[in-house]
Amino acid sequence: MERHHRDAVIVAAVRTPIGRRGGALSAWRPDEMAAFILRELMERAEVSPGLVEDVLLGCATPVGEQGYNVGRLAALMAGFPARVPAVTLNRMCASSDQAAQFASQAIRSGDRDVVIAAGVESMSRVPMGSDGGKLSRLLRQRYDIVPQGISAELMARRWKLSRAELDAYSLRSHERAVAAQRAENFRRELAPIDVALASGERLKLEQDEGPRPGTSLEQIAALPAVFQEDGVVTAGNSSQMSDGAAALLIMAREAAERLGLRPRARFVAHTTVGSDPTLQLDGPVAATQAVLARARLPLAAMDHFEVNEAFASVVLAWAREHHPDEAKLNPRGGGISLGHPLGATGARLLVTMLHALEDRGGRYGLQTMCIGHGMANATIIELEPA
Repeated sequence: MERHHRDAVIVAAVRTPIGRRGGALSAWRPDEMAAFILRELMERAEVSPGLVEDVLLGCATPVGEQGYNVGRLAALMAGFPARVPAVTLNRMCASSDQAAQFASQAIRSGDRDVVIAAGVESMSRVPMGSDGGKLSRLLRQRYDIVPQGISAELMARRWKLSRAELDAYSLRSHERAVAAQRAENFRRELAPIDVALASGERLKLEQDEGPRPGTSLEQIAALPAVFQEDGVVTAGNSSQMSDGAAALLIMAREAAERLGLRPRARFVAHTTVGSDPTLQLDGPVAATQAVLARARLPLAAMDHFEVNEAFASVVLAWAREHHPDEAKLNPRGGGISLGHPLGATGARLLVTMLHALEDRGGRYGLQTMCIGHGMANATIIELEPA
């Protein structure tokens, strides 16, 4: 690995357990959840918040308790000095991955030395889509904008994916997530939370609520299609609506060394692409091609893939085009089993991928995410030697 003093390196990464919509985290305000994960990040890194030059926080629905620049409010609630600025980013599902990309760009350009990339979403308290209104006639004249569930159906149709294939993949997601929980693979990346339930009781949440032990293919196959009467997309082969937060402390290599901190991984390449706004979910195919070209690496060099499980049809279409080693593809589950708290998911994928690479001794990890209205992000990281 060729090192450079301006490499953007990850020195700390942490996330909350993911709560089901209406579950254990539903009584927790998202701004307070974001403040919690920022505090936890700095405590784990043993770095003073006053050294942070910017907080970039992704949120897909920045209204209500997630409004008013929730990134800034969370940093203030977390006890960061008032001089530390913060911004809230919205690239929909990839918001916090975009935060990490912007952090990397600022550091590699020499504009910043120490940046936090984070994300939060409470889909229990802030309904998905509540930041929008009726679409403009000018937009509708140019494009047929449909719900993402319809786009997931179009993806299945274009790549000739059967209901049986989608359901089998979804079962695998749950099986892998449950296996990872039982092996305590998420333990290092999770910050346990003492939460107050709506009933007034208190609970220590130490793992994700989404994975379902004992889920069978028969149970998933029995679920009805949601978006089309004769369709193949169901609640069982789609991501779960969820609550959660995640954060990464990203520095210039020279800053980490100056502070006596060990870089855990460096950003190799990242990109964002646009795709057809109606099909909407095929962008990860092109984003993967683009980020590999930018990194000058073949797909075979990747040791871990995180392809966001917005829908099973997204992941399977991506796999049809790229033919990865399936053992490396979402090996600890994904949005179908773990949950998909929109604005937090990009950072959550990075947190999980980093820890999985460390646990398994891999070198390169690639993550990619489809984005509403036809876009996709992709990011490659390289593990640093221990």
